[in-house]
Amino acid sequence: MNENASFDTFLSHLGIEKLNEMQKNAIETFAISENVILISPTGSGKTLAFLLSILPNIDEKSKTTQVLIVTPSRELSLQIEHVFKSLKTSISATCCYGGHDAKTEINNLSQNPAIIIGTPGRIADHITRKSFSTENISYVVLDEFDKSLQFGFHAQLETIFKSLYHTKKHFLTSATNLQILPSFLPFRNVDTIDFSEPQKNKNLELKLIKTKSIEKTAILLKLISSFGKEQSLVFCNHREAVDRISEHFLSNEFDHSVFHGGMEQKDREKNLIKFRNAACNVMIATDLAARGLDIPEIKHVVHYQMPPQEDAYIHRNGRTARMHAEGLAYLILADDEQLPVYVKKDIKSFDVSEEKQTLLSPKFVNIYISAGKKEKINKGDIVGFLTQKGKISGENIGLITTLDHSTYVAVERDLVDKMLENLKNEKIKKIKVKIEVAS
Repeated sequence: MNENASFDTFLSHLGIEKLNEMQKNAIETFAISENVILISPTGSGKTLAFLLSILPNIDEKSKTTQVLIVTPSRELSLQIEHVFKSLKTSISATCCYGGHDAKTEINNLSQNPAIIIGTPGRIADHITRKSFSTENISYVVLDEFDKSLQFGFHAQLETIFKSLYHTKKHFLTSATNLQILPSFLPFRNVDTIDFSEPQKNKNLELKLIKTKSIEKTAILLKLISSFGKEQSLVFCNHREAVDRISEHFLSNEFDHSVFHGGMEQKDREKNLIKFRNAACNVMIATDLAARGLDIPEIKHVVHYQMPPQEDAYIHRNGRTARMHAEGLAYLILADDEQLPVYVKKDIKSFDVSEEKQTLLSPKFVNIYISAGKKEKINKGDIVGFLTQKGKISGENIGLITTLDHSTYVAVERDLVDKMLENLKNEKIKKIKVKIEVAS
């Protein structure tokens, strides 16, 4: 195919005028190299870089699985699938991950999709079950590879690579430099493309908050409430701390979202959508949310607990002050805690008590609709349904997230009750659906 013409078409579907320098470099390097590692921060466009690198190599007439894309999390797998489908190619792809119906995945895999996207555990499980053939897989992408290793997916990745016999090229992405490649990788020579950002971000302002240990959670609530409706991410080292803070916020009737690896996948997904849809102003999370998730630019990052490793600190801060935007990172330090050695000691102190604190409600409310992709419901159907039958303006509708059998819509808070009243007993595309405020 004419790559330049195709790339222009793909970019127009995404609403992007041109590729950035990292993406251009990655595509050019992969065209002449067998194995590539792309080091670039979260939010820089790595997904588009490896998709556009691989698409020209796919034989659409083959009707075989030719590409395997492995990611460390369900959320990232779904995000990649979404970007791929937004390119509007005629190439087939399917997504496999824990928490998804295995029978549905086996049926999808039996159709020999050209591209399989999934998490290490679920992909390894399907390989063991022989749900699909690996015989014609020529291209393997390991996205956020360092995170997969950090999560302990060594055994699953080893199972995957033992099943691959004819791979021609490998594309690894990482937000940090890999000093040593794991032994299960079938190559040692690799071309590295390094677009990692310098650790010091000129647009990021650091603020240190000192407090008594017993008052730390209360200070956090005061800090978050001073942000008004500006969104923030609060990072903890452990899921127990996330849950403890959540209980304190609930007792103060402060709407929020939580995100950590101990949650059911469906709950993680709902909470991520709630935060992304601006139906809550704060998400409390472990480092699982520090990278690889499709969430908007955040102005405030709060380190409730300082991570032991500097790279985690950098990834957390990378959620704000991107490109030319300005951002703020707050370090909350109890009297029995010390700053890690990787943090500079001349951070300006910040007194939360001097800030105006207001428990403002989020702009949007997350609405649940019990129909999605499998019912042939798309975003256009949702907008038409809410504007025509719900009698609200399209300007009052925020982000729309369509899943297999459900849809979540952000609707401006002041209009929700009236809209729901108007939608009683209404059908969307002749389908009777349940419509309510998402739990």
